[in-house]
Amino acid sequence: MHDVMILNTTRPAADRIRARRCTSFLCRLRGLTFRRQIPRGWGLLLEQKRDSRVDASITMWFMFTDLAVVWINSAGEVVDVRLARRWRFAYFPRRPACYALEMNTAHFDDFQIGDRVRFEEIP
Repeated sequence: MHDVMILNTTRPAADRIRARRCTSFLCRLRGLTFRRQIPRGWGLLLEQKRDSRVDASITMWFMFTDLAVVWINSAGEVVDVRLARRWRFAYFPRRPACYALEMNTAHFDDFQIGDRVRFEEIP
């Protein structure tokens, strides 16, 4: 795991999000489970190998806080944005995605469907 900076190039005024990149099955499975709060400006980037609605789905079981979730496809386009409520079974993106960015609900309005996103590696 390593961190990346996520920039919304369509809305440059939106906050940058520092996210922990999560590529392994166990990391994606655990996600943000059991966290009581998510700091503003920080998130978890769940990464799949290909664009898919099923593989990019998330569950909110055992979540103690709501999340803003942004699904991004392999071309760097936002394909869905949702307010994910705690203790709900599952959320699926409207269109196939290979990234699900989970973050504090304060960032819900920072992304819209169709926005372009860029990832910058943090050394």
